[in-house]
Amino acid sequence: MVYSVRSYLWLSFLLFLSLGCTAPRDLAWQPPRPLAADQPVYRPPKRPIELATTDTSRSIPRLTFEEALRYTLRFNPDLQAAAWEVRAREARTLQAGLWPNPELESEIDGAGITTPGLDPQDQEMSLLLSQELPLGGDLGAARQQAFQEALLAGWNYEAMRLELIARTRQAFVEVLTAQERLRLADSLLALARRFEQAVRARVSAGKAPPFEARRAMVVRANAELAAREAAQLLEAARRQLRSLWGTAGPRFDRAVGTLSAVDSVPSFTALTPLLTQHPAFAQFTARRALRQSELQLAQALRIPNLSLVAGMVRYGNTGLQAFRLGLRLPLPLFNRQQGNIQEARYRLVQTEIEEEAVRQALIRRLAIAHARLLTAYQAVRQLQQEVLPAAREIFAAVEQGYREGKFDLLTVLDAQRTLLETTNQYLDALRDYHQARAEVEALIGQPLNTLSP
Repeated sequence: MVYSVRSYLWLSFLLFLSLGCTAPRDLAWQPPRPLAADQPVYRPPKRPIELATTDTSRSIPRLTFEEALRYTLRFNPDLQAAAWEVRAREARTLQAGLWPNPELESEIDGAGITTPGLDPQDQEMSLLLSQELPLGGDLGAARQQAFQEALLAGWNYEAMRLELIARTRQAFVEVLTAQERLRLADSLLALARRFEQAVRARVSAGKAPPFEARRAMVVRANAELAAREAAQLLEAARRQLRSLWGTAGPRFDRAVGTLSAVDSVPSFTALTPLLTQHPAFAQFTARRALRQSELQLAQALRIPNLSLVAGMVRYGNTGLQAFRLGLRLPLPLFNRQQGNIQEARYRLVQTEIEEEAVRQALIRRLAIAHARLLTAYQAVRQLQQEVLPAAREIFAAVEQGYREGKFDLLTVLDAQRTLLETTNQYLDALRDYHQARAEVEALIGQPLNTLSP
């Protein structure tokens, strides 16, 4: 009876130790930056389930940017993979906090001997239970290291979220621009057809030479080619936007948005301090803590773990039972984690240098994006206020003058070409503005219109 009670107490104690401490859940997810923070985003459950999908054959007539962003943040496969990486790191944190399993060992001396005269009851039997006991704090250091790695995974997830917001806006702007180009091409085609009819009427009335009809036909044919090319480019832009949704997003007929609305651009000096909000820079707090935990783990592993062995032994020749207690301790004579400790110290210094390198890289990216944004903004304002209204006015006057016989066909074609080039230049400037703005907002982690002027 004494044997069973002692064994029960010992097994209960080791069971308590083996349970260890479980890691907290959902602590690796970082708070989202202000940019699109109110939009729902994919976060996997704690238990793996089948991923939600959408019927890809479904088609919607209109698509807003908010809807496009919602599809991206919910269905983008890269973001989903990054989210599951966070979950995997959380699970590793849980594993790092568990105690080593106890080991059960049983021995029977002289088992299988059939020597005449040897009583099987004289065989010595033992039942031993051993448990490794961490002494140097390596269990806590390993758990802390795994937790910091989970935090870094959370920062990577947030960085990818910001990147996808920028890519979605840029792709959406491409669709809006392609729609405007197609609308312009269709209007120019309709104009070319009407103009061709007017030229043929003038030729038939003897008011223009016959070769002008051929020239008007060439203009109409080129307008048809331009309209077909614009339609193909629009479909390519739609596919590019849908590709951000993986295979789960629906098709759409038209993107709804305004390209012509532009806001003033803050100064580069005002934007630079906001780079600290970018996850690539903000994660260095966790990265330094990770390197420090790696150093602590390497130092903790210098102290070997103690193994406690306990159990019962039965001596067959006497029938006596005894409680056996033993210790096992490796001797750190050769391997004292010298290389791992030195490497961890080097990694800690490396992290400080990497932080400055990342900061300078973000500043360079912001400088380039800000220059593009400012240049595009200035071009948009000048084209809106001066160039485009003048080109439209000139073309309208020349077209009316041609009908009245005041201008020849070459003058009309030159005015039409000028209007087309100016309009395309205006669309290019609007596209560049919105795409550069999306990149700047992703770098600072918040919308530009929330900044004070």
